[in-house]
Amino acid sequence: MQQTARTGAAHRRPTGSPHHRPGRIAGLAAAIAAVVGLTTLSGPGAQAADNPYERGPAPTTASIEASRGSYAVSETSVSSLLVSGFGGGTIYYPTSTADGTFGAIAISPGYTAYQSSIAWLGPRLASQGFVVFTIDTITTADQPDSRGDQLLAALDYLTQSSSVRTRVDSSRLGVMGHSMGGGGSLEAAKTRPSLQASIPLTPWNLDKTWPEITTPTLIVGADGDTVAPVASHAEPFYTSLPSSLDRAYLELNSATHFTPNTSNTTIAKYSISWLKRFIDNDTRYEQFLCPLPTASLTIEEYRGNCPHTS
Repeated sequence: MQQTARTGAAHRRPTGSPHHRPGRIAGLAAAIAAVVGLTTLSGPGAQAADNPYERGPAPTTASIEASRGSYAVSETSVSSLLVSGFGGGTIYYPTSTADGTFGAIAISPGYTAYQSSIAWLGPRLASQGFVVFTIDTITTADQPDSRGDQLLAALDYLTQSSSVRTRVDSSRLGVMGHSMGGGGSLEAAKTRPSLQASIPLTPWNLDKTWPEITTPTLIVGADGDTVAPVASHAEPFYTSLPSSLDRAYLELNSATHFTPNTSNTTIAKYSISWLKRFIDNDTRYEQFLCPLPTASLTIEEYRGNCPHTS
């Protein structure tokens, strides 16, 4: 965007005035300062000015693979007795408010599981600049459609009633989940298209087709999954998403259905990149998503498209 600066004198002094020369010097200094300021805006700092949602330093492979990011993290427990529509949980959030508000993610555990099974994601994602709500479901047997509703109820509580609501940007929200919770994250994205990102982890759902979803979605499968085999769950979920959508399919190598229940660098690396790119609109993270990652010791397969530029 081109910017111009205009200078003008409110009045003119006679040439012989003793104040004439200092006035001209002051005016010249002001003009130079204006030009320097405009040059700064169009220089390296312009990206931050163009995207007010960027949080944290420029990413590196080391920074997104680290067990903790640049933000110190605090946490607070939410009793099931104080909420409705889900089973309570734990909120992890950047301690400092110096950078303003943050995007937020709600995460659901799987069938028969509690929030402890996905707790590692809380501080890991929060330390990268997100508010993260790991939840318990109303009962451990709740099905994916119910878990989807509960993820949305948790986000509503987080943004409207929680003790950290002023730290959350309610327009920048996402969901994650494991197993039936992963199926629930698909349900949530289908129900609420305004969500900015969805990441189902080794997801399970009886519904195999998701053409209605418009939320950027990263599906994580596992090559050794015998509970929700990728051939009948993660893969058809991915292929049914609209081809025009920002979507990706990451299949973990030498992994099982329960791999997302313990700290995993590959899951964290690509989840952070996906959430940063689509919740924070932070294009600094595109380098980890495009070109598409290739097969490796931890990646069996990766499919998808490069993120669309807005």
